[in-house]
Amino acid sequence: MHSTIFDTNFEFPGQLKVYKGKVREVYYLRNDLLVMIATDRLSAFDVVMPKGIPYKGQILNQIATKMMSATEDLVPNWLIASPDPNVAIGHLCEPFKVEMVIRGYLSGHAAREYNSGKRELCGVPMPDGMKVNDRFPEPIITPATKAEKGNHDEDIARQEILDRGLVSEEDYKILEDYTRKLFKRGSDLAAARGLILVDTKYEFGKTSDGKIVLIDEIHTPDSSRYFYADGYQDRQDKAIPQKQLSKEFVRQWLISNGFQGLEGQKVPDMSDDYIKTVSDRYIELFENITGDTFVRSDLSNIHERIEKNVLNFLSNYQPN
Repeated sequence: MHSTIFDTNFEFPGQLKVYKGKVREVYYLRNDLLVMIATDRLSAFDVVMPKGIPYKGQILNQIATKMMSATEDLVPNWLIASPDPNVAIGHLCEPFKVEMVIRGYLSGHAAREYNSGKRELCGVPMPDGMKVNDRFPEPIITPATKAEKGNHDEDIARQEILDRGLVSEEDYKILEDYTRKLFKRGSDLAAARGLILVDTKYEFGKTSDGKIVLIDEIHTPDSSRYFYADGYQDRQDKAIPQKQLSKEFVRQWLISNGFQGLEGQKVPDMSDDYIKTVSDRYIELFENITGDTFVRSDLSNIHERIEKNVLNFLSNYQPN
């Protein structure tokens, strides 16, 4: 198997602290700078799998930075530069404590809730008579927040967000507006590539001067679900699963092997052959979403490569 970047332990100039998420590791530097490293870790059902996926971090980072550039005319974002295939560097922001999930189709979590008999998600009604993967009459926003205990995401209604003071009403209106604009642009970009953007999530933060900006990732396979447009309606008419590009194929593999992140369940072993298929699927998604040929980065010494590229950027960076 190829080398992967599963964990980092850098000491950059001006470093203040480090935050390690499920997939990304964020280095806080002086001058309100963040260095975000996309590792090759794979997370599903809020559990990090024990083995990394070759090139996954590069794919996530390069899709996200490309999509940031493709949407910056609509919504300001945190990004300054990407000096390495696995690295994004941007402005420090105070993140909002909610993720703005938007769904154009009844898929994934929404479909599981619907099939359990629920007709409302995050306070938003879902019409009767829908089948899995049907399109909603209009995209619905179903926010999520971190549970008070544990690190898993949980659904939350707009009114509860306001009642708990997680976001002010004024700011929340901006988040909703930005979310709908980004989803529309993302859907248009996907359509141009023969894809359907099914659902996705956006995260936002505030800069030190109070500006709301898009942060983290955008339109990646970890944050989004895509269907192939060709044959979509035919598959719906025949009630067969959609051909999709997303992390859902990993979730379904885990479910079929008896794992859904529930207490007492053990993560099934991922063979080298299976890990290669996951890596290949991520590369397929990259090329389909972006229209670019994926260029594999040098994996001979990933940590040295990242450190060299970040230090070179920092030595030449002049803050505004």
